[in-house]
Amino acid sequence: MGRHGVTLPLRGVPLDRHRALVEELPDLGYTDVWTGEAAGYDGFTPLALAAAWAPALRLGTGVVPVQTRGPALLAMTVATLAEAAPGRVVVGVGSSGPPFVTRINGIPFEHPYRHVRDTVRFLKQALAGRTVRGDFDSFTIEQYTPALRPDPVPPVMMGALGPQMLRLAGREADGLVTNFLAVEDVPRVRAAMGGPGRDKEVVARLFVCPTKDRDHARRQGRQLLGPILNARTYGGFHDWLGRGEELAASHAAWAAGDFHGALAAVPDHLVDALLIHGSPQECRERVAEFVAAGVDTPLLAVLPVPDFGAGPGLRDTLRALAPQT
Repeated sequence: MGRHGVTLPLRGVPLDRHRALVEELPDLGYTDVWTGEAAGYDGFTPLALAAAWAPALRLGTGVVPVQTRGPALLAMTVATLAEAAPGRVVVGVGSSGPPFVTRINGIPFEHPYRHVRDTVRFLKQALAGRTVRGDFDSFTIEQYTPALRPDPVPPVMMGALGPQMLRLAGREADGLVTNFLAVEDVPRVRAAMGGPGRDKEVVARLFVCPTKDRDHARRQGRQLLGPILNARTYGGFHDWLGRGEELAASHAAWAAGDFHGALAAVPDHLVDALLIHGSPQECRERVAEFVAAGVDTPLLAVLPVPDFGAGPGLRDTLRALAPQT
């Protein structure tokens, strides 16, 4: 199947209990571990631990916001990790949103397209060891001369949803990081990257609930998807994908403050499309469908389920979902 990743940290497992789980991942056929960054774990500490625990794994941020670190600090952090794990680091950056940039960090959320584009350009120069100076559209760099020059240079990927950002990822980044999409959406997302993005890597975080209890899976799915599909960015993404009408009732309930109603209004078939669930074999088959549709690196985000649970049970889950099983 090629690359096959897992999202870190694993749900329900403290970081100090991750080592044995991460060490086993390469033997199970997993090739990658990727993080995200919002209001919980930062995007780099789990990767630094994984770098030491499992030297065979590729390490990626999927994604870290461009606004919450200065460009040079972001480049320094990536270069530091790349020195610890040469040839194994990918940095994925994205625009995030006001809840994580402004409300909890006190940083204005301005010009997300320009800020992402400028940060990608800055990182490509800085990680290649070149001095960066001058005016970008969203920031000005007096002069930054990198002290660290990772070899090889880490790829710079972009988190993107809408057509404008997808075109930017295809044109200027080394690949795309995406999530919360259905199998049938993958070709449209790839096509939106345009000609320059035709051969670039697509990493997709796939949320997996390996249980035969369909009702439990759908409850978990609605708890996860309801707030996401009613966020401005993801709501717009699914409108673009043609789901505006089927999500209209959920959007209306959310806007009215009826959050329970908004979750309940997400159709069953959409939950089933956006959340992989079923037996482990059925889940592996669904992941393979994403790969066949154009995902280069499926990245599993595993939800705890009664069949396996969290903690020690999560090891059994990862084994059951492993590509070599």
